[in-house]
Amino acid sequence: MDNGEMSGHNFDGGFNTLISEEGLQDGEHPNPSTNQGRKQEFRYSVTLGRHYRPAVVSLAVLAAVLLIVDICLGVRYNKLKDTHLTHDDPENINDELNKLHDAYKTAIETMHSYKKEMDRETSRQTQTNWESEHQTKRQRDYEGQFDKLTKDLATLRHRLPMIRDGCRRCPPGWVLMNSLCYYFSFATVTGYKSWQKARDFCRMFGGDLAVIDSKDKENSTVNYLISFLTSKSNMGFWIGLKDSHEEGTWKWLDGTILVEGYWNEGEPNDINNEDCAGVYPRENFFKAWNDVSCDAMMKWICEKAPTSTS
Repeated sequence: MDNGEMSGHNFDGGFNTLISEEGLQDGEHPNPSTNQGRKQEFRYSVTLGRHYRPAVVSLAVLAAVLLIVDICLGVRYNKLKDTHLTHDDPENINDELNKLHDAYKTAIETMHSYKKEMDRETSRQTQTNWESEHQTKRQRDYEGQFDKLTKDLATLRHRLPMIRDGCRRCPPGWVLMNSLCYYFSFATVTGYKSWQKARDFCRMFGGDLAVIDSKDKENSTVNYLISFLTSKSNMGFWIGLKDSHEEGTWKWLDGTILVEGYWNEGEPNDINNEDCAGVYPRENFFKAWNDVSCDAMMKWICEKAPTSTS
């Protein structure tokens, strides 16, 4: 019999016989009739063992993992034992906590104290701001009063020589200005006149309508008007300036051609044959003239040379 037969038959049969004989009790002999059943039981046991082998391997791996975890826990425990708290540590920690608590209370109290001081300072600052606003307002009022007093003083200084010299060198109702006597028809009784009627009035008193042929004359004349009226007044005063027969050429009463005029914006515009000139009390005296129809009714300004009192 060859080796294959020994492997496939005799070895298997011998092993099965061994297993079967181990299952006999003392004094029993093998029963050929039950031998076949025992062979089948053995094969089932071997097959069942092969089926549960992965589970056994898994259990072995799990056991190894648990062992490793146990070892790690042991090491960790030993480290904890090496660094465990002493008997005095809880008391020290409690002392530190108390110190921190006291420091916290102190910080809170300090913060409240600072807040109260800040509130008091804010209140004082508010009152200071109120006082500053009040003082600023008073300063503006004083500045306004000072400006008004300055203007009033300048007006008085301007009128003083007029009154002094006028009483001496100009007729009553006339004022000395720019070395000439001027009459301003402010009085209501004089009424309003056309340009020609106004000129006739001036000539009746030895004068004529005013000739304003310089910046100084223009400035002093307009300022004098403003001193009695307002810069917003629409009242005009005839002066001795008229458009000649050559349209657009303005001449003074003595025939002198106008060199420098003080016309308002857009003037002269010659609307409805406006051939005569009038001066108005405007703050900007460089823009105080308008051309007006000669038949319009307006106030006027006369001028004449002063008379000697000797």
